Amino acid sequence: MNAGWLSPALAVPLPEPGALRLGLRTLLSPASPLYIPPRADPRLARFLLSFSRNCTPRRWQVAMSALAPLNRQALAAYDELARGGVAEPTRASDPCLIAFTTEAARQPFVHELEAVRTAGQSVDYDLLSGAEARDQEQALSEGTGAAVRLHGQRFLNPGAHVAALADAVRERGGKVVEGLRVTRVQDHGSEVAVVGSDGTDVRADVAVLANGAWLNRLAAPFGVRAAVQSGRGYSFTLPAEGLPTGPTYFAAQRVVCTPLGADRVRVAGMMEFTAPDRPADPRRVQAVIDAARPMLPGADFSRRSDVWAGPRPCTADGLPLVGPTRSPRVHICGGHGMWGIALGPLSGKLLAESIVTGQSAAELTPLHPLR
Repeated sequence: MNAGWLSPALAVPLPEPGALRLGLRTLLSPASPLYIPPRADPRLARFLLSFSRNCTPRRWQVAMSALAPLNRQALAAYDELARGGVAEPTRASDPCLIAFTTEAARQPFVHELEAVRTAGQSVDYDLLSGAEARDQEQALSEGTGAAVRLHGQRFLNPGAHVAALADAVRERGGKVVEGLRVTRVQDHGSEVAVVGSDGTDVRADVAVLANGAWLNRLAAPFGVRAAVQSGRGYSFTLPAEGLPTGPTYFAAQRVVCTPLGADRVRVAGMMEFTAPDRPADPRRVQAVIDAARPMLPGADFSRRSDVWAGPRPCTADGLPLVGPTRSPRVHICGGHGMWGIALGPLSGKLLAESIVTGQSAAELTPLHPLR
């Protein structure tokens, strides 16, 4: 969410064979792109065991085959939101650069793009030399030795888009309640009650649980056993000087740059498996800076603002949880990991249609919350 990339070509299952090659020493380092803080956490240990079991080529391919039909429709769902009154636009990412230090470092990424194609998804890209990439994006350092130019993707300003979405809901007669902590959801047979920490009791015909990395707390009473683990990412905003003018991803470093208008750039990255409510770790912000600085020599990282840590809701098999629970009045929409911003509108549309019609879309079958 914090990077704002609508990039179906990159929306792949998080558990991949390469994750197991990182090694325990790397995973326990605060400077690593994927970090696991060392602490006693039986729930996290169970999640990591299940996650590791899914880090095989066969399981990745199965999960990718389930994501591909969603990815093919993801951008059209944003167009539908725009027609429905969401004023904040999405923007074409062309040119969208994925930068690497060497051609050898680029090869696994290209292999993954081809695997996405094999799963039935269209992916359009060009291979650039380091000189071609630097000519296209002046902010890149001489250390950029190769790149992929990815076509057909988009990006947005996350905060502005969420605000516009809320405005559109209100304009259509909906009510947005802010600052309420939901403590439980109750099925009363003929209706659902959403109970807040302040005693608020909202009644409805149907409830959709979409509370991100905190999903299990509300969903467990309705038979949802799949663990949703917080995979926290970090971000901050910088003045645009010395930074890419278009969406740019340093894949090996796991750092993304997204323009927010003409004068600001969002820098985001890293993955940290930890509890969603733990305080942010300033070492992880520094890890983003240390990873990005060699690639962006003209950026002034001391001028950062809007430092933020957000918990992505990750599942052990890399697939979202979208569909009904044991209760016909309680449904789930979550567990999208890093791809909630790309797949959220489509997931919501398909789920809403299934609730209204009673017929579940074929795309939702592998995403069943009770799997």
